[in-house]
Amino acid sequence: MGVLNVTPDSFSDGGKFEALESAVAQAHRMIGDGAVIVDVGGESTRPGAEPLTALEEQRRILPVIEVLSAENACLLSVDTYREETARMAVAAGAHIVNDVWGLQREPGIARVAAETGAGLVIMHTGRDRQKLSDVIADQLVFLTRSLEIAEAAGVSRDRIVLDPGFGFAKEADENLDLMARFEELRVFQLPLMVGTSRKRFVGHVTGRDAQNRGAGTAATSVILRLKGADLFRVHDVAINMDALAFADAMLARDQSKVE
Repeated sequence: MGVLNVTPDSFSDGGKFEALESAVAQAHRMIGDGAVIVDVGGESTRPGAEPLTALEEQRRILPVIEVLSAENACLLSVDTYREETARMAVAAGAHIVNDVWGLQREPGIARVAAETGAGLVIMHTGRDRQKLSDVIADQLVFLTRSLEIAEAAGVSRDRIVLDPGFGFAKEADENLDLMARFEELRVFQLPLMVGTSRKRFVGHVTGRDAQNRGAGTAATSVILRLKGADLFRVHDVAINMDALAFADAMLARDQSKVE
């Protein structure tokens, strides 16, 4: 999944793809590099970002989704926590709703997925809530609640992907603990997506600024793939595709020995 931030203030690429033409061109680059999904977001989720109105969010993302949908070159995801925006984005051609608040800010977003049949990414966050001290215990409590909301709205489980929310109100050590224990999230028996791309904890480990964390991100992708991650939300598609090719080669080799 390639990240397409149509924003002026995202932490690593704010302002680069605000114009429709540059956003579409970046989507084409990511697709050319191997992205199967493009995730279009209009509001920065970096810590301290100014909140956006729904109207402004829609103004930024809907034209991009409409153009890319008409080209039918990839699956399209909308990065939003607003029910209204999600509904409009799906109508414009988005196939997936990616909610960074895990349905717990605007639960009605689950109805959009249920009524339209769109895929639904439910992400864990530690923002605006009291977290449990154990990183996996907190994941289980939060995501179980999110899945209850999805079930109550009628979302089919085969449309759901979970995301543990690397970097969302998590300190560097918490992110590393989450990576080390990632396999424990398989208990949900649902596909798992990870979004470590260019995150602050990658910089904490590598010493690199946000623009130069592609290799560090690729290293996290390999580790998490070997631990069971299924989908990878990244800014730098090509380097992660190469890294994941090696991870998959090793997984295939191990599987052939078992067989």
